[in-house]
Amino acid sequence: MLGNFTYCNPTKLYFGKDALDGLNEELPEYSKNVLLVYGGGSIKKNGIYDKVVAILKANGKNIYEDGGVMPNPTVEKLNEGIERAKAAKADLILAVGGGSVCDYAKAVSVSVNCGDDAWEKYFIRFEEPTCDIVPVGCVLTMVGTGSEMNGGAVITNHEQKLKIGHVFGEKVFPKFSIMNPEFTFTLPKYQMVSGIYDIMSHILEQYFSGTDDNTSDYIMEGLLRSLIHSANTAVENPTDYEARSNIMWTATWALNTFVAKGKTTDWMVHMLGQAIAAYTDATYGMTLAAVSMPYYRYILPFGAAEFKLARYAVNVWGIDPEDKSQAQIANEGLDIMEAWMKKIGLVMNITELGAKREMLDGMVKSTLIMNGGYKVMDEKDIRAVLQASFQSTFRSE
Repeated sequence: MLGNFTYCNPTKLYFGKDALDGLNEELPEYSKNVLLVYGGGSIKKNGIYDKVVAILKANGKNIYEDGGVMPNPTVEKLNEGIERAKAAKADLILAVGGGSVCDYAKAVSVSVNCGDDAWEKYFIRFEEPTCDIVPVGCVLTMVGTGSEMNGGAVITNHEQKLKIGHVFGEKVFPKFSIMNPEFTFTLPKYQMVSGIYDIMSHILEQYFSGTDDNTSDYIMEGLLRSLIHSANTAVENPTDYEARSNIMWTATWALNTFVAKGKTTDWMVHMLGQAIAAYTDATYGMTLAAVSMPYYRYILPFGAAEFKLARYAVNVWGIDPEDKSQAQIANEGLDIMEAWMKKIGLVMNITELGAKREMLDGMVKSTLIMNGGYKVMDEKDIRAVLQASFQSTFRSE
């Protein structure tokens, strides 16, 4: 591994069928006022809301609610949450839901006391919080983002046609997260599969960077093989506890900063996906799936991408490398990956997500450019990948 780094992750995890009992251990550490944050109301239908509220009441908490967090939380919703947290004088923000709810809770946590426009400060100027941060805890009901153990927060501004993520430092990480795989069982297949690809993309964004012999790459190859195996099981049997628990655990380690250590990381697939979501409000994991094949095939001829994509094909997908060029091996790996993606039900082009050709110029302009991958993109490159994402894909021999 090359370079120097510091690693710290302060989030405490409670994992398993009895994980919710961890709330009884954590709640006494905080004062009376809890802002309960959740999404569209599914937690009231599946009983999780009642269980959480009962524990909050048993611990003598004053409960204030902020429901209706949408899959792509908006700046308007963020401003509403800031006001709700202020009115509650919240001592703890408890997010019950998936990654969007957890992301939103963290965005609120750094904004309540910032004394500035939160969107401009954190998502345009990318400043770090200098104010008091309201602590966040999470009860996870959907997996994919890794938001339960990282400092990421993604907010959408429809007026500006921007969806932007800010990865905050360790002070913004959730103080604790409750992870019961059974809480994910009632998720519709579309959402489950979208989350699975979000996990995969997180790993690949970190894997496809660098050329050194890096321990993180070996770890990521193992995580990917586990994810693929468990995803195949979960698609056939969504209530298979072992598969869903492995997926949940893989999601956390895919994006809790651990496997990024010693890596430059890429993140262009996420930037492309965020630009698409800003225009379509599509489910995030599906936006990533729809641009991945065009992106990886586009960058294949550049830098060390061919070598790393070939390694990925052999070590993750089991491609036989004998008597083949690296480009052939890499393309075989991408072919089998694409077939697998279709098999589990992922969306493979952005037309299905509501993208229209007249949105192309705007999506190109909305795509942030990262410099950690094997090809530093420019607007011409971004346009080519997005054009291919409408219907077809590139193939490099």
